[in-house]
Amino acid sequence: MAGKRSIFEEVGAGQSVPTPPKGGGIDARPKGARRGIRLWLVALFLLVVTMIAVGGLTRLTDSGLSITEWRPVTGALPPMSAEAWDAEFQKYREIPEYQLQNKGMSLEDFKVIYWWEWGHRQLGRVIGLVWAVGFIGFALAKQIPPGWTGRLLLLGALGGAQGAIGWWMVSSGLGGERVDVASYRLATHLGLAFVILGFLAWYVLLLGRSEAELMTARRGREAKLFGLSTGLLHFTFLQIVLGALVAGIDAGRAFPTWPLMNGSFFPADAFYVPDGAGGSLPVWHAFFENPGLVQFLHRMSGYLLFAFGVVVWLRGRRSAYRATQGAFNAVMAMLVAQMVLGIVTVLTVAHLHVAITHQIGAVILWVLILRARHLSQYPVAGSIREGTA
Repeated sequence: MAGKRSIFEEVGAGQSVPTPPKGGGIDARPKGARRGIRLWLVALFLLVVTMIAVGGLTRLTDSGLSITEWRPVTGALPPMSAEAWDAEFQKYREIPEYQLQNKGMSLEDFKVIYWWEWGHRQLGRVIGLVWAVGFIGFALAKQIPPGWTGRLLLLGALGGAQGAIGWWMVSSGLGGERVDVASYRLATHLGLAFVILGFLAWYVLLLGRSEAELMTARRGREAKLFGLSTGLLHFTFLQIVLGALVAGIDAGRAFPTWPLMNGSFFPADAFYVPDGAGGSLPVWHAFFENPGLVQFLHRMSGYLLFAFGVVVWLRGRRSAYRATQGAFNAVMAMLVAQMVLGIVTVLTVAHLHVAITHQIGAVILWVLILRARHLSQYPVAGSIREGTA
């Protein structure tokens, strides 16, 4: 027979407390330092944006060929004496850009373009160092979330490839009769920079919410809008690459009129590229080296991109989620601004400040499209009071 209980004894005293139920499989997995890695990726993102801007200024100031050697390690130190500066200047005087375009340049003028290119390369080294220190640190601390090691290694591999492609680009302008780098190599270099930037932005967005939150959000995925935004992303990438081809041969300064190109819809001699011996190169060269054709393609692609952007925006306005609607409104606003900047760039003969603003505008548009695409895939549900789903 059970003993008497005191009226002051707590109910359930002496009995075992039931173990609370465990969470789902996703919640039970180790999370890793999602917030810390996200901040690290944000830092890399900002460095890559800066790198793109500095690269654009290096191109616009004709500084890219001022350093004629690729020295990934020892090149981190600039010339430290008058003799070292003379040696670097002598190397530059041996390439076609100096002999055909800058003959008679003073040492002081050379130092200006040298510092631009040195700063561009140095920034690349900083980005590589920040990635390596961050990745190794998180790996040794075992703080990389499950499934993220390969993604972070991919960023490092793409960064290493970018350095090699950068030298491949520069080397194209060091021989023959070129006074600039090959435009298609410049386009490859810039295109990969935007690919890296895209991965960084996407990873930052993914790490902004937990895996459980992302899985819940994916149930509201708007498949058609996601597909349209993916198409807009690819179309924008094509336009960015065409813009790099324009910059590579200074085609933006060739036809400073709009909407016509020096009075014509289609430029004259669009398929002609001289071979230097009185003849012409095969027609395919014109798509990379004829300023009229390259700028024409960039203009036409811009018009088509704008039209497609309007279609995507109209579909985005009908999204069931207010945050997604706002994201596509931002894309449309930036698309309009970028088109206006493109026209102004042409009319000002690719003025330095206007041209670099146009390039930065491409970065902003790229990231806004990625954000809108992300919200199409992982929408943010609002509240009934706010009138959102």
